[in-house]
Amino acid sequence: MADGEGEPGVFTATALPGDPRLLPTVTSAFLGTRVFRDILHAAGVYSGAAGDTHRADVPSPLGLRMAAPASRSPAERFTLNTWTGTFSHEIQCPGYTATHQLYAHHSLVHLMAFSITIRRLDGSTHPITVQLQSLFVPQSQDLDLTPGPDFQGAHYIYGQTLVPEVEGGPRPTVHMLWTPIPQSLTLGGEERERRWEFLTAVAGSEEEAKRGYSAGLSLAAAGSLHRSHVRAWAALRRGCSLELDGPLALRQALHGCLYYLLSAIPPRDSPGVLFHGISPGGLSNGTRGEDYWGHVFWDQDTWMFPNILLLYPEAARAILQYRIRTLEGARRNAQEQGYEGAKFPWESAATGREVCPEEIYRAQEIHVTGDVLMAFEQYYYTTQDQELFREDGGWELVEAVAQYWCSRMVWSEEEQLYHIRGVMPPDEYHSQVDNSAYTNAVARRSLNFATDMARDLLLPVPEEWEDRARKIKVPFDEERKYHPEYDGYSPGEPVKQADVVLLGFPLMHPMSAEVRRNDLEMYEPVTDPAGPAMTWSMFAVGWLELKELQRAWSHLEKCFSNITEPFKVWVENSDGSGAVNFLTGMGGFLQVILFGFTGFRITRSSLLFDPAFPDNITKLKVSSISYLGNKLEVTITREEIRMEVTETSQDPPASPLEAVLESGQRFPLWEGMA
Repeated sequence: MADGEGEPGVFTATALPGDPRLLPTVTSAFLGTRVFRDILHAAGVYSGAAGDTHRADVPSPLGLRMAAPASRSPAERFTLNTWTGTFSHEIQCPGYTATHQLYAHHSLVHLMAFSITIRRLDGSTHPITVQLQSLFVPQSQDLDLTPGPDFQGAHYIYGQTLVPEVEGGPRPTVHMLWTPIPQSLTLGGEERERRWEFLTAVAGSEEEAKRGYSAGLSLAAAGSLHRSHVRAWAALRRGCSLELDGPLALRQALHGCLYYLLSAIPPRDSPGVLFHGISPGGLSNGTRGEDYWGHVFWDQDTWMFPNILLLYPEAARAILQYRIRTLEGARRNAQEQGYEGAKFPWESAATGREVCPEEIYRAQEIHVTGDVLMAFEQYYYTTQDQELFREDGGWELVEAVAQYWCSRMVWSEEEQLYHIRGVMPPDEYHSQVDNSAYTNAVARRSLNFATDMARDLLLPVPEEWEDRARKIKVPFDEERKYHPEYDGYSPGEPVKQADVVLLGFPLMHPMSAEVRRNDLEMYEPVTDPAGPAMTWSMFAVGWLELKELQRAWSHLEKCFSNITEPFKVWVENSDGSGAVNFLTGMGGFLQVILFGFTGFRITRSSLLFDPAFPDNITKLKVSSISYLGNKLEVTITREEIRMEVTETSQDPPASPLEAVLESGQRFPLWEGMA
């Protein structure tokens, strides 16, 4: 267990977990590694063709361990500080301490760094030596690497991945510069304290790598390299702040989730850096055979994206731009299966072509295409950013998804409804089913959004979009008043994970409170208790909607069995199997807080709120909610809801936001007023 019960955002331990997969990660939008690991990954750098595509292993100079040769059993402390975005390892020996700090620089996204500091604690004058144990070898199983000339004291290698993702496609290039690492460091007899800085810069071009290394070197010379990272990271945390008064374990989990998820997104001041999506295990994981090989799934669009959208819409836009850049690959996927439009891959890497190694998923788990478009819909209704659709390719994607769904449906003369046949729903225990409730509901939502978007852009609306949205079948049992998972589903059949319950949230499929309750009651007892971590968060959101607060808490509590100690790294399944650093589960957990406790719902015309939280939580404060160019600070207690506009995009605003109560009473929200 983690030592220290005071600060919920600082995780400290005297020993590391036995499973190295559970070590914390240090990640930026472009680079990531696990602490003490001898490889790192660079965003968008994959090697291997089609189903063998995986994140290319880049040799890492960062994975060293300190050792104190003169001390037999020094006291050790390992700390992940989520406030500073820094991991540290401290050795305490008689007369001195040695501290190793490691971080991925948040604003210089091509730079990672570590420092070693030796500090004398007594009046002795003998030299103090610390050993640096490293497994680093400048070679890779995935890259053809060549040494180049040293640069500003750094060693240099460069090379391409060995195998392109698609035949004849590009092979990404990696350029890496790093500070040479000695086998030991010595504090001289007259020195009281000294810090050594070691930099690693990785980029897709020699120029970018040298620029990142030089910038880091200049900051290090001024003594401000780590401080500049902490400042950038702290600004991000302030702008994405969630605070609650409640159980310590909940607050620790919240800070852990924010650290790992926010590490994966681009900084505010890097518009020129292409973003390459978020995989379930993040950029630090995804070597061949690990964490789904670094592929991007619906996990990004459905489970992580909504949190990022409300807290940091610029990063949400970057995620959507990744999908836009891979649209041509999605068109090819549809074409190869005999359909029109664009079919987003179940597993995506750099091109948008399908890289899932198993045919059953790549052919049948088609709901991902609707999941992608739902992220675009949520973004548009939250920002009203028409430029993304008019000028940056968003409309072409919307149109292509609508075309795909229309071509994927078949007309049933018997039912006088459109069917989608032969699919795998989110519940992967069933395949080749007809009319998955979730798949068909998300297809309907895609077509409705495409229609609304076309009208907003003053474009013609194909008649078939509206017709098929009206007439697609979403299975419903009139007698039992619930949604069967698919045609022929029998109550009591085991279910792998959240599926039909997603109709209530995030799909907001029209249904009564009675039906919402029946869906939850029907699927709760048959959902696999060992299923993936994000499942129980959606049951929690459902029960919060219905104001069953303790029942909601009991489901949220189940998530804690997926959180490992001492660094709050999530595992996909509670038995430790599946992906680690499971950002999908963290995204679901954050949605309970950001959408469940607040009741926030993004609709075409408003941001709804209807707070509810269990008895052991007394206060929730969400800073910097972004909505229509405004920043909102929302504080919820048992006595009141306080909402303040802290920033507005227009000066003066043409028309302020309004808080509208169920009674119809309206309160204008001017900047600075609460």
